[in-house]
Amino acid sequence: MRAQVLRVQRRLFSTTAPRSSDFAHCIIGGGVVGLAVASRLATKYQKPTLLIERHGEVGTETSSRNSEVIHAGIYYPDYSLKTQLCIRGKEMLYELCQSKGIPHRQLGKWILAQNEKERGILEGLHEKCKRLKVPTEFISKEEAEREEPAVHAPYGVLSSPTTGIVSSHDLMSYLTGTLEPFDIALQTTVVDVKKLRKGGYEVYTMSSAEGSYDVTRITADIVINAAGLYACQVSNMVLPPSRHVTPYYAKGNYFSYSASSPRVSRLIYPCPVEGLGGLGTHLTLDLAGRMRFGPDVEWVHGPDDLVARDDRLEQAVEAVAIYLPGVKREALTADYCGIRPKLKPKGGIFQDFVVRQEQGFPGFINLLGIESPGLTASLAIAEMVDEILNGPGVIYMYVSGLDADAIPKELE
Repeated sequence: MRAQVLRVQRRLFSTTAPRSSDFAHCIIGGGVVGLAVASRLATKYQKPTLLIERHGEVGTETSSRNSEVIHAGIYYPDYSLKTQLCIRGKEMLYELCQSKGIPHRQLGKWILAQNEKERGILEGLHEKCKRLKVPTEFISKEEAEREEPAVHAPYGVLSSPTTGIVSSHDLMSYLTGTLEPFDIALQTTVVDVKKLRKGGYEVYTMSSAEGSYDVTRITADIVINAAGLYACQVSNMVLPPSRHVTPYYAKGNYFSYSASSPRVSRLIYPCPVEGLGGLGTHLTLDLAGRMRFGPDVEWVHGPDDLVARDDRLEQAVEAVAIYLPGVKREALTADYCGIRPKLKPKGGIFQDFVVRQEQGFPGFINLLGIESPGLTASLAIAEMVDEILNGPGVIYMYVSGLDADAIPKELE
């Protein structure tokens, strides 16, 4: 393979002294998080920025294969990045959607208890939300039956009014539009990243855009690994073997619903189950009000199994019928699926987001294990990356990629 300089449209954005690198910022991965990071750095600092995406369009993997929920930030340990970035990201996302006209709805969510044990879990969630200052409230049985008569929750309902939905495609379209003056390389796969002795990085890529598979090379002062399902592989290109990470993959199947009844007016979630790998097969609505169920959790060996499986339907019906007894089996069909990038195998303890500048590799920012609530947190993750690179940091960012049991006990 021969190396050559990547052919991209070059523009000058800065009045500072001439640079030795091709780009100030190189973001690997064009999902919603990569787009958010690229948009923030490029538009705020007006320096040469390159976004690299291996597909022919941005946001075709996890970012467009999810529930499109704006999460409230209530499920994870208080001082985890998932909690802190979700809460901050929710605020930023609602503000952006309202100011830019990005389609969204603050529908609210109900979390249901089917027995005494689940009621206790919801009470614990409610107490946590008080600490986090995230609004939640218990709905009386009478009110629940009046508002959502099709929903079964004999031991109570915890309402999360700040949960909503957003068009992930419109969000990503807006973020992509902010990058129009900068550079996006589609159908381009990163095959190697090397740290330069003088500072900065060499990024080697292979493009299939014109049927050419020659290896090309660019240099960048800063590289942000936002590669999602392939972030571990990119990280392992840069870091020594002793610091390599192993990826795991949890597939989630979604099922569409075609019957006119039963109907609900908000998102409906079962009580969370520890160790499941997700939040259970829940009921979500799209912006047109259509119901869908999912995702379930199916551990798979790789990130390329993107066919929704009909043989998972019976399990989905069984899970849904617990809280929506009137659901019609014949109206459910396998619709689509997505893959969650995991850093722990099935049954592993909680693993936080990893958002950090790697020690000994200045200017290399790793974003690992960015699964749900990554869509909600995307703008806050971009803010955190900016703080790591250009600021002193802020209070909600003091934990970076720690397991739950690594959080100081006095902070719990």
